[in-house]
Amino acid sequence: MESIVKANDQGKIKIKKVTDHTAANVEIMVELAAGISPDITIDALYAFTDCEVSISPNCCVIAKDKPLFLGVTELLKISADNTKELLKKELEIKLSELQEKWHYTSLEKIFFEEKIYKELEKKHETWDKVLDAIDKAFTPFKKQLKRDITREDIIKLTEKPVRRIYKLDIDELNDQIKGLEADIKQVKHDLANLTDYTVAYYENLLKKYGKGRERKTEIKQFDTIQAKSVAIANTKLYANFADGFIGTGLKKDELVAEVSDFDDIIAFTKGGIMKVVKLATKYLLVKIFCM
Repeated sequence: MESIVKANDQGKIKIKKVTDHTAANVEIMVELAAGISPDITIDALYAFTDCEVSISPNCCVIAKDKPLFLGVTELLKISADNTKELLKKELEIKLSELQEKWHYTSLEKIFFEEKIYKELEKKHETWDKVLDAIDKAFTPFKKQLKRDITREDIIKLTEKPVRRIYKLDIDELNDQIKGLEADIKQVKHDLANLTDYTVAYYENLLKKYGKGRERKTEIKQFDTIQAKSVAIANTKLYANFADGFIGTGLKKDELVAEVSDFDDIIAFTKGGIMKVVKLATKYLLVKIFCM
């Protein structure tokens, strides 16, 4: 409001009054003087007041223990790259977990399908001998696995309750293995196409959390408002043709026109000389012929 009143006092805009009706939302009412164009006044408000303020943020961040001054583009790139790296780590963790689950499920299937669990029913001298016997029974099937069988794997199998195994149980394990293999294939594909996966991640964020948070501003190219084209003619220009003076301070002499602070004055002498000068209180133009 202060900048609007100041522009009016300086004659850059012509308003009757300005009133603040701000409550829950900002609302400033500008009442124009009679005969003033609203369209030109709107442009003038952007040109001469704080209705539009250009902001050039100077953003400083710490990168690799050093301060850097970066623009929005660079910040977005760094943020996207960091997100991409985090997603890569998440996928690698997920892949490791899936492969581990596939390994144990495959062990469990072989353990029951090949009746290796019967080693528990045999009379071995010690518990270690039982574990060794189970490990040895797995030998023909180790090539089917993707990593070595550890002592912990075998102990975990022996902790499962041993009961009569039906074909339905084996089929269920087979289905689990197929599902795990499909998931592993997908994760490997995502790792191989990490950029596309990251883009999809951001798009999903928009779908998941974007409802009710739509953009309220409009993206458009602003037209450059030339101050000269919207300036109001708020100054009177006078001329003393006899003595060759022109200016805004010659109020006792002949009124030539009403001009704005941004106007240039062009004059022609009797000798055919043209001269362009800035608006001034008093300026000597020898023998002005006409304006």
